[in-house]
Formats: sequence, structure tokens, C-alpha cells
Amino acid sequence: MKKVLLALTALAAFTGSASAADLAARPYTKAPAAPIAYAPSWTGCYLGAGGGGAMTNNDNNLTDPLTGLAVTGNVTNGARGWFGTVQGGCDYQFNNWVVGAFADYDFMDVHGDVSLFPGTSGQQKQDWQWSVGGRVGYLILPQLLTYVSGGFTQGHWKSTTLNAFGIGPVLTSPGFTRNGWFIGTGDEYALSFLPGLFWKTEYRYSEFDRASVGINDFATGLPFGVNSTQKLREHSVRSELVYRFNWGGPVVAKY
Repeated sequence: MKKVLLALTALAAFTGSASAADLAARPYTKAPAAPIAYAPSWTGCYLGAGGGGAMTNNDNNLTDPLTGLAVTGNVTNGARGWFGTVQGGCDYQFNNWVVGAFADYDFMDVHGDVSLFPGTSGQQKQDWQWSVGGRVGYLILPQLLTYVSGGFTQGHWKSTTLNAFGIGPVLTSPGFTRNGWFIGTGDEYALSFLPGLFWKTEYRYSEFDRASVGINDFATGLPFGVNSTQKLREHSVRSELVYRFNWGGPVVAKY
């Protein structure tokens, strides 16, 4: 009996060892690396085109051309319209911040009724404006930039014909160009369906230097004896498609 038990014990031990030897060793598998989020670099230059709408207020009064003293009270007139724009610029990204410089030109049709002399009315029209400035932005998301902008601007207003009490033209006011400044805020978003294509929307407030514009007799072209002093302020909203030519490769996004 003892011999039988010893034989069974030996057989069990031999079988267990053989089974353990038959099992393959578990292969060592390196844990996968954590994914790193990449975003396209905002460093580079770009071109853009689009359009928008503008609203202008004109605070004006008549002044004596010799003394510059006001001879009438202030009158505020408004103008509304649209514009097309083209733009170019360059940006530089460091971490989540983007700084850049740009220039744009607006083709405008912003017009409205104006009364530069008591009892008269006419249409005043702004036909172009250009701006140059800079912006500072922060990347909320790798593909979304919010920014503030500011700089120098210059606008042109065409000559205005003034009608008296609706009976016909009696006075004219020549066109003029005025310098000014602007501030703005906006956002720019990278569109996923075409690499390098971005959509930008911006609000701007522009204010121009006061203009002293002569008023002339329509028939003779001679000075009428008073000037019109005008102060123009403008609100605009613009939306553009931008194509960006990146200088660098992808950068690690830290959000």
C-alpha cells in the first residue's frame, strides 16, 4: 500500500512539473505612451478677404473760416453701409500667446443723409479706408484664437451736393481724407476641412481727426463764407476667410 501511495505521489509531482514547463512565459509588454496633443503653429504670414457692415456718426457744425468760431450748434448725422476688405499680416506664437502685425484695405459704400447748412440736405458717402496695426491674442483652444487689435487708420469721404428745401442743388462740400485710430476685438478659428484655412470675425471702433471743410456755391464754385467742421466716428464688424502660410511645424499644445 505504501508503495502504491509513493508511486501516485511521484506521478502527481512529475505531471505538475511537466504542465508548468509547458506553459509559455508571459511576454513583457511596454505600456503605451500617453498621447501628446499637437496643434498647428500660428507662426507665419497670411492673406485674407471678406466683408462687413459699418455705421458712422458725423457731429458737425458751421464755423467762421477766419476765426474758427462756431456760428451754429452741433448736428449729428448718421451713415450706414457695407464694405469689402482684403488683408495681409504675420503672426508669431509663443506658448498660448500670439502677437502680430497686419494691414487691410476696405472698399466702402457707407452713405447717409447729412445737413451741413440749415435748410439743406445731401448724401455723404465714404468710399474707402485703410488700416495698419497690431494684435495680441490668446489661444483658448489649439484652433481658436481670441485677440485685441489697434492701430492707425485713414478714410476718404466724397464730395457732397446740398439741396435747399428739395428744389435743387445750391451748395457743395468738397471731399476730404482724414487720419484716425482704431481699436478692435475678435476671434479666429482654424477650419478643419482645409488645412491652412481660417475664419476671422472682428469688431472695430474708429475715430477720425476733426475736419474743417469748405462750403461753396454750387453754380459758381466760390466759397459761401462758412466752413463745416466734422467729427466722424465709426463702428464696423468684419468677417474674413484667411489662408495662413505657416513657417514652422507643429507645436505642443498646453491647455
